[in-house]
Amino acid sequence: MFNSVNNPFNRRIESSTSSDTNGRQQRQQEQKQPERNLLDEDEQDEVKIGGRPIMSEEDIIYMVREYISRIKAENGDDEKLNQKADKWLEKFDVKKFMKQNPEITISDFNMIMYSETENLRK
Repeated sequence: MFNSVNNPFNRRIESSTSSDTNGRQQRQQEQKQPERNLLDEDEQDEVKIGGRPIMSEEDIIYMVREYISRIKAENGDDEKLNQKADKWLEKFDVKKFMKQNPEITISDFNMIMYSETENLRK
């Protein structure tokens, strides 16, 4: 790029654009490294809504009974649904429920109970 007339000391002169490009590329590589680390880290798929407290066994039992009684109240005339709801409540195992849904919050509980009791309404 430079000839001997422009470079009387015969030293190697690099273009300012090439050194800037190398420096910019190096900075970009350094910035990509933390991004890669963030992508590689395992993140939890589940998010606790509003940091609500985890429900205890007694809380779950109380909430299940309230939920079933609410279903029965909404469909008070349907005797078949009331029988299904009572039968479901008798079979409900709180230990198994807690094992399947560890660290459950109140918000999670309502979503899970809707899924669990959806077949009662059909």
